[in-house]
Amino acid sequence: MGLSTHPGVTGKPASLLYDSRMNHATRVYDSVLEMLPNEENPSPLVRINALNPAPGFDLFAKLEWMNPFGSVKDRAAAALIAQLESEGKLTAARGLVEPTSGNTGISLAAIASMKGYSMRAIVPNKVPDEKKVLLKIAGADVDVINDAMCPSPGMGEGSIGIAKSYAKARPERYVMPNQYENRANSEAHVRTTGPEIWRQTGGKVTHLFTSLGTCGTVTGCATYLKSKNPDIKVFAVQPSEGHDVPGLRNTSELHVSKLFDPALIDEILEIDFEKAYTTALELCRREGLFAGPSSGLIFEGARNVLGRQPIPNAGCGVMIFCDSVFKYVSSMTKHIPELAPE
Repeated sequence: MGLSTHPGVTGKPASLLYDSRMNHATRVYDSVLEMLPNEENPSPLVRINALNPAPGFDLFAKLEWMNPFGSVKDRAAAALIAQLESEGKLTAARGLVEPTSGNTGISLAAIASMKGYSMRAIVPNKVPDEKKVLLKIAGADVDVINDAMCPSPGMGEGSIGIAKSYAKARPERYVMPNQYENRANSEAHVRTTGPEIWRQTGGKVTHLFTSLGTCGTVTGCATYLKSKNPDIKVFAVQPSEGHDVPGLRNTSELHVSKLFDPALIDEILEIDFEKAYTTALELCRREGLFAGPSSGLIFEGARNVLGRQPIPNAGCGVMIFCDSVFKYVSSMTKHIPELAPE
């Protein structure tokens, strides 16, 4: 193995970090961190078949739940921790505090625990119980507060404000990565997700479909892909007002993020948030893809675009499927009551 770097973990040469047994072909690793995605070890692309509304158009789902800690947020979390380590801000005594709707917190907690750092997650009460439990399983201390579904500033004792208060009041104990403002979030996708998509499609990608949350994914992927081909169309799918889809925002809520760059987005699509759940179920049953509600919403946006007249008869679309349905069983039964056990 050469001295290639491993994006998102550290800037040190991989050979200085990991034993030479790391082999993506045989899938033999000395640490789960070696499984973090990059261009040499991408998350899978899977073709949409039965549900593709434009059969002449190649439509793929990028399965981010295949990442080691279960979501697209593994990429940002690894990059955020690597940045803090490089700046000497993490120690055995000084750990992380971060507001989260679940996935980033789970990834941060898992990596931090492995590395010997503590983690405190500030979580809105509407986050599914499955995620709260997973945060604890991953090693985080969890503060559940009465906040909106996604952390938002300007809300007094909201989750972002509380996390900042911890970091300010006890700087010897806590540092806040701040996924909503830290460019390491979007840069992780410039280094990994974008190049993966370009390579996996042989440079033929014409459409990217993703969601709006911290906006790290859409900004990073769009930055890279448009640098390779400015004609690539980027579609951001947002839930309708009053939604309860964890981790997603519509444009009225985007003041929380400093990473949102509308110049990189060709169109923002608003989809009825109930579709997040019913379409996720459809993906499970028709495509065998156990996609979470955010993935359901993104697919519904792609189906909307590909169902327009004239229907595209050529092209290649990639949808970022952020995580799986397993963390949202309680949400699925809430919105689709017939799924609940008798």
